[in-house]
Amino acid sequence: MLSLTHWIDGQPQAARNGGWRAVHAPADTREYARLADGDEADVEAAVQAATRAWPAWSSLRGSERAAWLERLASALESRLEAFAQAESRDGGKPIRLARQIEIPRAIANLRFFAHAATQIGSEAHHGEAGLNYTLRQPLGAVATISPWNLPLYLFTWKIAPALAAGNTVVAKPSEVTPLTATMLGELAAEIGFPAGVLNIVHGTGPRVGEPLVLHPRIKAVSFTGSTGVGQRIAALAGPQLKKISLELGGKNPTLVFADSDWRNQLDTLVRSAFQNSGQICLCGSRLLVERAIYDEFREAFSARAAALRVGDPADEATDLGPLVSQAHHDKVTACIARARIEGGRFLLGGEASARGGWFVEPVLIEGLGPDSASNREEIFGPVATLQAFDDDAQALALANAGDYGLAAMIWTRDLDRAHRMAARLRAGIVWINTWLMRDLRTPFGGMGRSGLGREGGMEAMRFFTEARNVCIATG
Repeated sequence: MLSLTHWIDGQPQAARNGGWRAVHAPADTREYARLADGDEADVEAAVQAATRAWPAWSSLRGSERAAWLERLASALESRLEAFAQAESRDGGKPIRLARQIEIPRAIANLRFFAHAATQIGSEAHHGEAGLNYTLRQPLGAVATISPWNLPLYLFTWKIAPALAAGNTVVAKPSEVTPLTATMLGELAAEIGFPAGVLNIVHGTGPRVGEPLVLHPRIKAVSFTGSTGVGQRIAALAGPQLKKISLELGGKNPTLVFADSDWRNQLDTLVRSAFQNSGQICLCGSRLLVERAIYDEFREAFSARAAALRVGDPADEATDLGPLVSQAHHDKVTACIARARIEGGRFLLGGEASARGGWFVEPVLIEGLGPDSASNREEIFGPVATLQAFDDDAQALALANAGDYGLAAMIWTRDLDRAHRMAARLRAGIVWINTWLMRDLRTPFGGMGRSGLGREGGMEAMRFFTEARNVCIATG
């Protein structure tokens, strides 16, 4: 039985209230660790540590902060296999996914923002009203709240730009998947990372997340998670006029046109719907297919999805592991039952899994319109729907139906159509003939119920800094 503690001021610390909560392995539902169950007292200790550490950290040259992030990235890379095994066990994700994509992306996040620390600069303007230059200065102690679906991937996506910009951090990882964040805190201490610069506090949203958002010394909050929690954070931070970045849910459309090379891209199309058992905010859960190819596409897609190997995440051959928790399993299976009540025709899946653990087999449904709850509400599981369209206008209308606006995929050989559709889709990210191809310099985020603000590249560095203009009168 592992004991996972906070990391505050460079030290492992149990919860001040003495509380612990169970951590379960999704593949067999067994408790394998106990987690410090923090509260406001732990938040206060972490904020104090971050506040004490901020003057020295913010005074370092960008190149010096970059060197610390590079050192942490190298230490993580040297332990890649151990972190991949931990991520697979903790979240139920296939070991191949953790080893080949998610831990390498965490390393890349640290390295990318290490470079960003040396590249962000001030701006200068002259010739209109004196000489102006704009400083971009760190905020102070900031909070990051990261989700359970991509634990280390998104944990580092937040802490790296915050640290690179000169802030100190109090980070709250999900209490459902806390293992790799805790291991990273331990690794940071091992390499001598300055105490108090990165603090990790475990616990639930009401007992840790809310006190963190409300704390007057926390200058900004970066959150990734559900739309409901994002709205709660906005309500708490609003009266303090505190900076917030909210990366929330998605109900993303995949538009497949008859002229596309969909037959040769079927593996990517299936992966875009079901990777990580659909527990990625960027998955294309609404497949919109041109009617001329609908029947052929339906049969081919169903067959390829049925061939996905569901099983033990530690098995190298596994494509899909279990869902992350009992609560999430119950939510997804309730959504599947609702789709049946709505009149959906199940082409694949829909029955209870006979496996042990929180498994849900891939589900593919047709016959539901754009106004159905199944096509409007985020399910966040291995559940995809099919809808047919006749022309570009109908495809666009179906794609933009609903309140989310995170990502969209367009599959077509007609680049005029692709550019035209991309400009009119209500989505913060549009992929054309690909999925999940990411340049870390680009802005990331959505609109509507998918969030507020942008992450990535200089957008993240701007969020974690305050602009100060200095104007000098010139003769």
